[in-house]
Order: sequence, then C-alpha cells, then structure tokens
Amino acid sequence: MLSPADKAAFHRDGFLIVPDFVTPARCDALTDHVAGLIAALAPAQGVSIFTTDEQQRHADARFFESAGGVSLFYEAGAVDPDGRLTRPAALAVNKIGHALHDRDPEFAHFSRDPRLAAIAGAIGIEQPRLVQSMVICKPPGIGGEVSAHQDATFIRTEPASVIGFWFALEAAEAGNGCLEALPGGHRLGLKRDYLRVGDTTRFVERDEAPWPDHGWVPLPASRGTLILLHGLLPHRSAPNRSDRSRLAYTLHVVDGRAEYLPDNWLRRRPDDPFTGF
Repeated sequence: MLSPADKAAFHRDGFLIVPDFVTPARCDALTDHVAGLIAALAPAQGVSIFTTDEQQRHADARFFESAGGVSLFYEAGAVDPDGRLTRPAALAVNKIGHALHDRDPEFAHFSRDPRLAAIAGAIGIEQPRLVQSMVICKPPGIGGEVSAHQDATFIRTEPASVIGFWFALEAAEAGNGCLEALPGGHRLGLKRDYLRVGDTTRFVERDEAPWPDHGWVPLPASRGTLILLHGLLPHRSAPNRSDRSRLAYTLHVVDGRAEYLPDNWLRRRPDDPFTGF
C-alpha cells in the first residue's frame, strides 16, 4: 500500500495522507451505523462528559471500563448543570470508545482490513496490537477543540510505538475542525505522560517548553481519506462552530515487541488481551 516515497514522507513529516482509502458507500454505511449505535446506547447509559481541556479533564468508572467496551461520551456544551442533555444525543456526542475494534462487529471488520496490516508492517510495526478505537463526532456548533497533544502521551509503550489510523467518514475542513499537525514535530520527543493512579489519572511533564507557535499546517481530508499519524506527532483540531458534523474513526496500534506500560490509563483484563489484525 505504501510506496518508498510514501514511507519517506511519513518518517519525514510524521503523517501521511491517503485519499480515497474508504469508498463512499462504506463511509455511508459506517455513518449510518454510528447513528444506530448512538440511538441504541444513549437510553441505556448515563451522561458522561469528555473534554480535552486539561483543567477539566477527569476520569470516571465508565471511562476506565470503556477500555474493553463501547461507551458514549458527551460534549460539555451539550450538558446542563444538572447533568441533563440540552440537545438530542445524535447532536451531543463527543466520541464513542474505546474498544469498537473488538466489541462492535461492523468496526471490528473495518479495523482488520488487510491493507491496514500491510501499512503497519511497511512502517516497521512488526507485531501489531490493536489497543484503542474511537468514533469522534465533532457535532455541529459545539464540537470541542482538541488541544495540541501526542498520542504517545496517552498510549504508552517502551519504546514508544503507537501509530494512529484516522479515517474521515465525513469531510474534514478548516470550517468544521479538521486536523492540524506540526510537520517533523515527532522528532521533538515526548512532552508528557498521562498516567493512571488508582481510580484517577494525572499528567506528568517531561518537557514544559510550549509547542512552537509557527509551522502548524491544516490537514483537510475529503470523505474516505486515511491520515496515518506517528505517535509522537503533535496534532490538534479547532472547535466545530459550523452547521456540519465532522465524523471520524480512529484506530490506535502498538508494536507487541514494546512493553505496554502498567500505568497506562487504558488497561484490559488478563483474559481479554489486545490482539492483532
């Protein structure tokens, strides 16, 4: 799937854009499936908020349990002070996570596309393990900002090995909060760790220097595009204040040769291990 030029670009920039990876029909089917998931799960689950604002970020039981399940997490802007939704669930969900690749048949099949295994192998992941998956909804009007971060902060191996497969199920443009990245930023080293400590989590700083102000580039993606992300690549996205959603699916993979660190927030039971493609 990747030419020598593709691999060189990925290792140089820390990301690679692959247009038309997912057919329009498959995008339509997955979008309809997401709507069905939300309709089925919303009545059965309480309201749990997810935010990337580090001053407000908190972990609850549903967050930890979602490591091996499928849970809805809502935008803070869709929940009133009494914890009730202020809009329909379909327009309020921040994301669905974090084990769709194992627990949902539709996304399990999608996540184990042989082309993804080939890509992982081409960039040096010799023993791929699928550890996390999310549908990221970015609902119209209230889709939250995602601050600059590195995936290796949240999915920790020694040495760092995580890569992200990010699929645009709907068009992602500047107007509705497309990804932005810092080309070559994966060579700056890991800035921080996100650790689980008992029943809570915390950040531990490695490098308190701020991210550069300049050099960030938008990564607009038409529907069906795959963006491959190095785990150390700084990336972010603006809030979605448009009238269009920005539905995406993200799959994170690590190399089984690396040690999966025991203080990761995302843990699976011993009888429910991570598996490959």
